[in-house]
Amino acid sequence: MQEIIKINQNEQGETRVSARELHKELGVKKRFSAWFEQYREMYVEGTDFTSVLSGTVVNNGAVKPLQDYSLTVDMAKNVAMMSKTEKSQQIRDYFIQVEDSYKKLANDPSYQMALGLKASQLLLEQKDQIIAEMKPKALFADAVDASDGSILVGQLAKTLRQNGVNIGQNRLFKWLREHEYLGSRGEQYNLPTQKSMELRVMETKTRTVNNPDGSIRTTHTTKITGKGQIYFINKFLQAA
Repeated sequence: MQEIIKINQNEQGETRVSARELHKELGVKKRFSAWFEQYREMYVEGTDFTSVLSGTVVNNGAVKPLQDYSLTVDMAKNVAMMSKTEKSQQIRDYFIQVEDSYKKLANDPSYQMALGLKASQLLLEQKDQIIAEMKPKALFADAVDASDGSILVGQLAKTLRQNGVNIGQNRLFKWLREHEYLGSRGEQYNLPTQKSMELRVMETKTRTVNNPDGSIRTTHTTKITGKGQIYFINKFLQAA
């Protein structure tokens, strides 16, 4: 059987067709986006088709991304007939032949074994990425096992150091000011900014102190909330 349109197979063994390739092979005169819009409302996105990006090489050698759609063979077959071009019938018949071939394969035990081996291979290839993505979460779980209470910035710096982040209290204060979590001047120096308060990652503990001369002064201490500990530790570990 001569291949007219490339039919791809995903990890679940489902056959898929590029809408752009179908548009090209059908010889449709209408531009791709307008042509596809005629049919998309007749089908269910996520079931009959999914939105994807394909690419085309332009004059300077760069790859320009193009909007494409991955269609089920059933949808591609129906769209081919509705497009009513000279090649509509030929392409429909081609899809039917391909479907018949895949049905025969699906009942072949050796084919099922091959699919299983392919899925296992893909999982092995992805294991390093999975481990890398899980590592910050695992470190975070160890670092913030009980984060309901608020802690001082110095205590947060200590927790970060214990988990491989090279930072001390002064450097952490500086980082928090530079990233606008703490005020950097005046009466708001080293106190939570509006951004921190809205994120609920910091809070201010206010304390009244009696001076020896009988006067009263108020002190303000910045503390990292339980949510803030989760927020900042994940941010630093993911950047490491």
